[in-house]
Amino acid sequence: MEQQPTENDICCPKFEPAPWDEKVFNWENKKFIKDSVFTLFYMPVNFGSIMRKLHKKVTEALAEVPEWLCLSDHTSAWNMDLYLAVDKIVPNTTNLALSGTFVSKVYEGPFKETGNWSKDFELWCNEKNYKPLKTYMWYTTCPKCAKKYGKNYVVFVAEIEKK
Repeated sequence: MEQQPTENDICCPKFEPAPWDEKVFNWENKKFIKDSVFTLFYMPVNFGSIMRKLHKKVTEALAEVPEWLCLSDHTSAWNMDLYLAVDKIVPNTTNLALSGTFVSKVYEGPFKETGNWSKDFELWCNEKNYKPLKTYMWYTTCPKCAKKYGKNYVVFVAEIEKK
């Protein structure tokens, strides 16, 4: 008999911001699987169902999700591409790899601050003389777990031009 989830269940691991706050790192063929989420004026509509679908494929492939890393790329008001980090190729998905120099900065607070965080991240990159080529957001926990942990961390991650 399968146990029913309770209100106290936590599905997302607790996020530790220090390894990601104001960091520079290099990825060499870091593996990801990709899918898309429908958004309504940038608000995700089917995020949970897409994550469940990806999780099922990862589990079936006996793969892992390093650091529970899932990058989001808001391509329009109607679409968000998801890039879920994996430790190996996952069949029946779009597999890809990212390589390059990346920077990250952690923010904490309600999602309504995203516009302010975006402006701050851009200023921070300029101050550090980083030229972002592509910027992603990492929503580190679902809203339910963020509420339980008492923190809602969002990480901005950008591939930067090599100097």
